[in-house]
Amino acid sequence: MVRNDLRNIAIIAHVDHGKTTLVDQMLKQAGTFRENQVVEERVMDSNDIERERGITILSKNTSVQYKGTKINIVDTPGHADFSGEVERVLKMVDGVLLLVDAAEGPMPQTRFVLQKALEFGHKIIIVVNKVDRPDARLNEIGDEVLELLLNLDATDEQLDSPIVYCSGRAGTASMSPNTEGANLTPLFEQILEHVPAPHVDADGPMQMLVSSIDYNDYVGRIGIGRIERGTVRVSQQVTVCDYHGHTTPYHAKLATLYAIDGLGRTAVDHADAGDIVCFSGIENITIGETICDPANVQPLPFVKISEPTVEMYFSVNDSPFAGREGKFVTSRHLRDRLFRELLKDVSLRVNETETTESFRVCGRGEMHLSILIENLRREGYEFQVGAPRALIKEIDGVKCEPIERMIADVPQDAVGSVMEKMGSRKGELVSMNPKGDRMRVEFLVPARGLFGYRNEFLTDTRGEGVLSSVFHSYQPYRGEIQKRSTGSLIAFETGESITYGLFNAQERGTLFIGAGVQVYEGMVIGCTPKSEDMAVNVCKKKQLTNTRASGSDDALRLIPPHVMSIEEALEFIKEDELLEITPKNVRIRKKILNNQQRMKKLHS
Repeated sequence: MVRNDLRNIAIIAHVDHGKTTLVDQMLKQAGTFRENQVVEERVMDSNDIERERGITILSKNTSVQYKGTKINIVDTPGHADFSGEVERVLKMVDGVLLLVDAAEGPMPQTRFVLQKALEFGHKIIIVVNKVDRPDARLNEIGDEVLELLLNLDATDEQLDSPIVYCSGRAGTASMSPNTEGANLTPLFEQILEHVPAPHVDADGPMQMLVSSIDYNDYVGRIGIGRIERGTVRVSQQVTVCDYHGHTTPYHAKLATLYAIDGLGRTAVDHADAGDIVCFSGIENITIGETICDPANVQPLPFVKISEPTVEMYFSVNDSPFAGREGKFVTSRHLRDRLFRELLKDVSLRVNETETTESFRVCGRGEMHLSILIENLRREGYEFQVGAPRALIKEIDGVKCEPIERMIADVPQDAVGSVMEKMGSRKGELVSMNPKGDRMRVEFLVPARGLFGYRNEFLTDTRGEGVLSSVFHSYQPYRGEIQKRSTGSLIAFETGESITYGLFNAQERGTLFIGAGVQVYEGMVIGCTPKSEDMAVNVCKKKQLTNTRASGSDDALRLIPPHVMSIEEALEFIKEDELLEITPKNVRIRKKILNNQQRMKKLHS
């Protein structure tokens, strides 16, 4: 049976190419909102961190009605670090809208998500977005996308994909690069015409794959997935099974069933094959499990998620200020929270270590792990993490490391400094292509070579460069890379930072703290251009005497401190340093806090 009243699509693209903004306009023009309803921009980015950073982290489901057809839309993240979200939701849909920026063209993540969509055999609609940009290259972009499809061995049918020219912000679409659209009707028409309606077995025994998990304080875990076969009903007895055999099949009962309706969910008593639905009532349901009719237990295969490439150690906070700010501070709290994250993040790995105080956490990249750290600290957790490291594997007896495909779009005069930095980080040049007055350079570089490079890159390109990377493959280890040439300024004693002490310390390098901040011995309070670490006393007060020289009481001027974000701090720390995370502060510290003990170890 063919469900002509239904289409299931995902929107995939590189970061910042305008997926969520386009979904906003699709919802508005399909009449999802009332005429007088106040709607925020990027309404699908519901998470606090997503709204603050302007990025999508979690895949979201919504739906619109067009000409009597329900179009289920899945908005996906664009960052390579969250590509596990993209891989699993592609199982729920029959076609994809591939968004490409009208100026930037296909980028590394565009290539990655397109490759995954082609592997599933999905129909593709190419959407060239941001056509109103002054630097748009409309005629060239279509050729670049077709070239990418050829490189990825697309079928003839996939090469014949339609191209729609859109402005997500203005809400217009056109089938020609030379014609300005009036609304998104051409895009909706292409979805109905080009994306196949789901072919379903409506009368067979019920079967549904869980591709996503949500949580609600009132009903607990909520499973989200597409019904592959049969009909699902409220209060139905089902069997939960797993294709990979990780869980033993068990019986359960569906408590509630919701259809996705616009931005909300509508309670329904039943849903048919082809629908994407949410359900609750199964306490331990997880991503990748199948819900079946008890009389016909057939688990569905789940997509193999790409492996993590970066590892980091999370441990209990043992600094002198431990327990002052956090609500959850013990190893039991940290362990339970990390393992709970595994239930909804399929590309994360958590392993226990020899000690109960520390856990090995593996993810897709620094941003993937830094978002996890940020979520934990907002929830009241206090802990510390070590420096990120690339996951080294042994393949056929050869030590191998993850290699990233890195593309940099830079001004012509900054190419030299980028080439020089990539050379010292074992990067291998793949291609150089001029794009107007800019140059696009592509490298294959070890993942560890990119740690700490993004800030340097922005400095080298005076903030004008665009850098993006995505995992390429495992290749033989390329040798040692010097990660950081600067040393750390370390607090000499515990106390409160004083203006006088900071004034003397700022001559030695860049400070991370201002006056009136509590510090402890061994805490990193700045960096110095010299390669070795230096202990400074920022708690030092001015000795008062009964004689005054002219000008000695002039106000001391402090240079504003460089306050680091979690990502910057993770890129900055060395192997002998830790990052202390609390709900109120992010502090860098040495593993060995005592200055004398640290010196002894250094010279032993």
